[in-house]
Amino acid sequence: MTTPQSQPESPLLSVGQVAPEFTLPATPDQKMSLSELRGAPVVVAFYPADWSPVCGDELGLFNAALPAFRRYKAQLIAISVDSVWSHAAYAGQRQFHFPLLADFEPKGEVAKRYGAYRTAEGVCERALFVLDENAIVRWAYVSPITVNPGVDGILDALETITPSTTQETR
Repeated sequence: MTTPQSQPESPLLSVGQVAPEFTLPATPDQKMSLSELRGAPVVVAFYPADWSPVCGDELGLFNAALPAFRRYKAQLIAISVDSVWSHAAYAGQRQFHFPLLADFEPKGEVAKRYGAYRTAEGVCERALFVLDENAIVRWAYVSPITVNPGVDGILDALETITPSTTQETR
């Protein structure tokens, strides 16, 4: 017997919409707000869970792509419903060099506002958003939960917002 795929609680943010403001824990004693990142592009990556194989591959690929994101002066942040303690252990073990934000309590509150929460499973969608310097959504994509979406879509979106300062190839 198969179970139907969970549907997001609200529709995915669309291109042209202003991304909802949020403040989430980045570490046990520090928080990060979207407004702190204004003035440069932001890549927001929602992912289902720390320690899962596809998420590890996806975030590992994003970590390797950080130099390409930096050519566009873009900041990457990743969000899941795991706790800051899980994020700290996961980021340390995997040597991630970008913030993992905890949408832990109230669970999935930010993901719901972005249309990126899977109610039936209680996890985030595998959803990507590229925001411009004013937090306007310029690209949005939801990948099937078992598929690593890669970085090409993100890099293409960043190129349309802010041409790279160098002409290096990906």
